[in-house]
Amino acid sequence: MMSEIDKSNQTLSNSSHLFAEIREVLVTARRTAYKAVNFAMVTAYWNVGRLIVEDEQQGNTRAEYGKAILADLSKRLTDEFGKGFDERELRRIRQFYLVFPKWDALRPELTWTHYRLLLKVKDENARNWYIEESIKNAWSSRQLDRQISTLYYERLLSSRDKEIGRAH
Repeated sequence: MMSEIDKSNQTLSNSSHLFAEIREVLVTARRTAYKAVNFAMVTAYWNVGRLIVEDEQQGNTRAEYGKAILADLSKRLTDEFGKGFDERELRRIRQFYLVFPKWDALRPELTWTHYRLLLKVKDENARNWYIEESIKNAWSSRQLDRQISTLYYERLLSSRDKEIGRAH
């Protein structure tokens, strides 16, 4: 027969196990929600960039016109949605659409911060490599920034070229 202490220990053990399972469900749900919200914002910024580019292509390509439009958009969007819509950010959002013109090529594993960093990478092959490595290695935006800043892709290519040179 089980003593009261054994029963109490078993109850605590069951409670700890239940807590761990519930905790895992909640952590997973939060992670999923966070990713969904992030990708919703990436999608929103892509669409904002598309709308800006489409508006510009209606024959109004003069720099003065574009500047005035972005200034007005910036003020109105900031008034309604808060900071994050200054002219510089709107130009970045526009550039995002131009660099990633195919919506279905956007990767839900990456956040807006990842994409902002990827805009700095001018070489398309390098940018695609950074995208794949970010996803494969689950790089945070900070890790991606470090890899881009240290020219990781370029150093990798250079070391491969040296290896090939030694082999010949």
